[in-house]
Amino acid sequence: MVEELVAAGLAAGSACLVYGLAAAKVVKQYERGVVLRLGRLRSKVREPGFTMIVPIVDRMHKVNMQIVTMPVPAQEGITRDNVTVRVDAVVYFKVVDAADAIIRVEDYRFAVSQMAQTSLRSIIGKSELDDLLSNREKLNQGLELMIDSPALGWGISVDRVEIKDVSLPETMKRSMARQAEADRERRARVINADAELQASKKLAEAAHQMADAPSALQLRLLQTVMAVAAEKNSTLVLPIPVELLRFLERGAQGAPQAGSEAAAQAGSEAAPQASPQPVASSEPGEPIGAPAEQRQAALEGPAGTEGLELPGSEVPDASEIPLEREVHAHGVDGHGAAGRKPVDEPSER
Repeated sequence: MVEELVAAGLAAGSACLVYGLAAAKVVKQYERGVVLRLGRLRSKVREPGFTMIVPIVDRMHKVNMQIVTMPVPAQEGITRDNVTVRVDAVVYFKVVDAADAIIRVEDYRFAVSQMAQTSLRSIIGKSELDDLLSNREKLNQGLELMIDSPALGWGISVDRVEIKDVSLPETMKRSMARQAEADRERRARVINADAELQASKKLAEAAHQMADAPSALQLRLLQTVMAVAAEKNSTLVLPIPVELLRFLERGAQGAPQAGSEAAAQAGSEAAPQASPQPVASSEPGEPIGAPAEQRQAALEGPAGTEGLELPGSEVPDASEIPLEREVHAHGVDGHGAAGRKPVDEPSER
């Protein structure tokens, strides 16, 4: 009898232990428990920690609330500018409502994956190749909106969507490489032309400075010779600037012009110096080549009438002195002062 009671007690204890083990559940911190009692959703979602359910009657589903990183398989499509590309992406999402993730969708992970693939194909067809390569931020936002809109009804929130890689055909890669090379070459030529323009302006300024100081050209030539000689070459070439030849040519042309100008200036200076030549006078004390008025004054003055005494005759008047002719200093043209040349004096004088 005692043995039977002991066996019954052991059986009951074992049953209670098994029931307790079946009813006891532990929910982790990053999980939520959704309990279905006889297929009906319990309104209360089990929080993290220890919880109890009714075995066989209740069934609990644990939902992970962490952010899930899901890669989207590469999708091949044609862009709006008719370029075939292959694009892959990655989606970051998390469950915000555990009950909806279990009740409203069969497999929320598979649903999000399919939605991401279809949205990626749609965004490829609406975009151009340049947008896929350079304007990815805008495309990422468009993909996020396209995936997040239906996922909200499943209790899922999409955090981010990133396009990882865009694969192009080999022909397109070669074409883009040629385009980039041509653009680089164009920019290099523009930069080179700009440098030549700036250098020409500086050379023009230097030429003006050397034109004001011709000795600077000689100094520059000497500097060039020194630079060439420093390289220890066996052959030394001395460049002769064209400006130097032009300078020498201008100097050669300027010498005859200076001689002609000097001759013309000497002739112009000699013309005013030509003055009336004095004519010899026969009377003592009378200025050579003096005009009639001066000779009259000389005769009438103290040295004329009073200082001069002629024996046996009176002093003749100045007007009575015979004159032969008037002699002009500069010939027949009448320029200059005219003088009178007296004739031979009378024998009595």
